[in-house]
Amino acid sequence: MLARLPTLGQGRPGDRRGPPGGWLAAATTLTVTITGLLGLGLALVVVQTLDPDGGLPVGSSARLAGQLWLLAQGAELELPSGPLRLAPLLLTAGIAWGLSRAAGSVVALRELAGAAEVGRVLAVVVVVHAAVTAVLALAVRTPGASVDLVRAVVGATVLAIVAGGFGVLRDSGLSAEVADRFPGPGRALARAVVVGTLTLAACCTAVIAVALVDDVAGVGRLVTGLGGASAGAAGLVGLSVLLLPNAAAAVMGLAAGPGFLVGAGTSVSVAGVTLGSVPALPLMAALPDTQAVPLLAFVSQVLPAIAGLVTGVVVGRRLGDADGGALTAALWGVVAGVGVGVLTGLWVLVAGGRLGDAGLAEVGAPALATGLAIAAQAGIAAVPAAAVSRWRSRG
Repeated sequence: MLARLPTLGQGRPGDRRGPPGGWLAAATTLTVTITGLLGLGLALVVVQTLDPDGGLPVGSSARLAGQLWLLAQGAELELPSGPLRLAPLLLTAGIAWGLSRAAGSVVALRELAGAAEVGRVLAVVVVVHAAVTAVLALAVRTPGASVDLVRAVVGATVLAIVAGGFGVLRDSGLSAEVADRFPGPGRALARAVVVGTLTLAACCTAVIAVALVDDVAGVGRLVTGLGGASAGAAGLVGLSVLLLPNAAAAVMGLAAGPGFLVGAGTSVSVAGVTLGSVPALPLMAALPDTQAVPLLAFVSQVLPAIAGLVTGVVVGRRLGDADGGALTAALWGVVAGVGVGVLTGLWVLVAGGRLGDAGLAEVGAPALATGLAIAAQAGIAAVPAAAVSRWRSRG
C-alpha cells in the first residue's frame, strides 16, 4: 500500500486529492506499526505451532512481537537476568523503510515541495510514531519484563526523524537542494560514502558466511540445541537472520583491528582470541573453535582498504566537470573515506548492546575505535583510487 500511494496522486499539477496531509501522514505512520506487528506476530505464531508441546499462546506471541519491535528501536527490557538491550538491526531497517515510505508517500501524493509543508508532514510522522511506541511499551509490560519507556520513546523518535526525514527529502526533491548547500560536491560525496559503507558491510557478511560454512556441524548443533524441536530451530534461525547486521558490525570491528566482544569471556581480534560461554545461536558458530587467531581474521584486515578503494572510484566518477582534476579528487577521496569511517562507527554503535548483568553485559565492537581505524584506512585507500578514476574519466 505504501509503495502505491505516490501513483494515486497523478493528475494535474497542483490538484490536491484525498484527505489533508496531516491526517494522511498519521494514517500511513500508524499503518507501518500495525502491519509490522501483525507480520511479526504471525511469524511467531507460526513458529509456535511447530512446537510439539503447544508453544506459547497467541497472546504471549503477540507480546513477544511487541517487545522485539521495541528492541529494534533501541528500547531496553528489564528481565530477571538483567537488562536486555540489543536491537535486531534487520528489523530496525524494515521499520526505517516503512517510515521512510510513509512520509515520502504523503509528500508525493500531495505534491508538496515547500520546506514548511514537508516539515509539517515529518512532524506528524514523528509525533504519531513516538505516541504509538509509548502505548505499545505500556501494553507489552509484564512483571518479569518491564520496558524503559523513556528509552523506547527516544529511540522511536530518533528513528522516525532519520527515516522520515530521508523519505520526505527524497520524494519532495529537496534532497538535491540540501546536498548543494554543503561545500564541495555534496551529492557525489554522499553517494560515495554510502556505497563504500555498503561494500564494507557486504564483505563483512561474506566473512560470516565463510565462517559458518567452515563449521557446518557447529551450526547444526546450535540449530537443534533445544531438544530438536522444530519451533526452537525455526526461532533460532529467525533470530539469527534478524541479528545478521549486528554480526556484520562485529566483523567491522575485527577488520578495523580492535575486534569485538561477546560478553566478558569471549573476545576476538587479530591480537588474540578468548573463548567463553555464548548464547546458543547459529550465528555463534562463526566464532573460532580454538584460542588460535584464524586465518580469516587476518584476511579481513584488507576489507577497510577495499571499501576505501570503492569509495575513491565512486568519487572520481561522480565529480562534475567543474570539480577539478585528479588532485582535487584525491582530496575529496580522503573526505569520503573519513565519511565511511563515521558511518561505520554509527553502525557499530547501534549494533552493540548488553544481554544481562553477568557475563554478557557487553556485546559488540568498540564504536569509536572502529570508526577511527576505518576512517584512516579507507581515507588512505581512497586517495589513489579517486585520483586514477578521475584522471580516466576525464580522458
